[in-house]
Amino acid sequence: MATYTALTTLPGRDAAEALGAAMERLAPEPTGIGVFEIEDGSGLWEVGGYFEAPPDAAGLALLAAAYGAKPFAVSELPQIDWVAKVRRDLSPVEAGRFFVYGAHDADKVPPDRVALRIEAAMAFGTGHHGTTLGCLTALDRLVAAGVAPGAVLDLGCGTAVLAMAAAKVWPGPVLASDIDPVAVEVARANVAANGLGDRVQCIEAAGLDHPDLAAGAPYGLIFANILKGPLVALAPDLTRALAPGGNAILSGILNAQAGDVEAAYRASGAALVHQDTIGDWTTLTLRRG
Repeated sequence: MATYTALTTLPGRDAAEALGAAMERLAPEPTGIGVFEIEDGSGLWEVGGYFEAPPDAAGLALLAAAYGAKPFAVSELPQIDWVAKVRRDLSPVEAGRFFVYGAHDADKVPPDRVALRIEAAMAFGTGHHGTTLGCLTALDRLVAAGVAPGAVLDLGCGTAVLAMAAAKVWPGPVLASDIDPVAVEVARANVAANGLGDRVQCIEAAGLDHPDLAAGAPYGLIFANILKGPLVALAPDLTRALAPGGNAILSGILNAQAGDVEAAYRASGAALVHQDTIGDWTTLTLRRG
């Protein structure tokens, strides 16, 4: 059975959330609504609805006009076995010594690589995105340089691929945290599947205020693969949580945003060590003085 999407953009969070709420009163009703900030510095928000029947074009047009949004773009999506598609599309990823794979590619793992198994249905943080790939590349560089960080924190861990990579190459304690309880469950499942249940602790937490995160500080390495806004806001706290000489690997940063993020951390006492650019995305490696 085909499904349908209706997407638009408009400026301002309040207007976007109000439009999303108004879409719930459409007939046919959407099966889901998403409201997201577009992280490109434009100030625009995307509002989208998902429908099991063709949405009411006139109703969408009236809502767009009422809330100052662009006309909705309506698309029909064919029925797809998404798990099968993800398995076809997500081939193994190599980043230096690291090899990220799904169970369907277990026979392709080279014997000389650090293997990280991520289930295909848990697609966020598989290593294919430029942000995760950039973080793994930066991590590989630190390992090659002989860095021994001690305690490691993966902040906003998603699938916990970065936490697991650190646990595979270093003996110290590793914490993985995420604000999303579903992500934490995904992380725990992946940690267990990789035999790292006794090495990586997964915690539901926002920012660095959780008691377990505070108790684990200072960290020799902190990963934060999130977005520019939270990265900038967290700069003072994240830098303080680093041990002197400790490293931070930051991503989720569009190339045009890298300067702003680097400046926030420089002001907090962390110096840029290396910058990786993969496609539209930048990964920064910084070190606390």
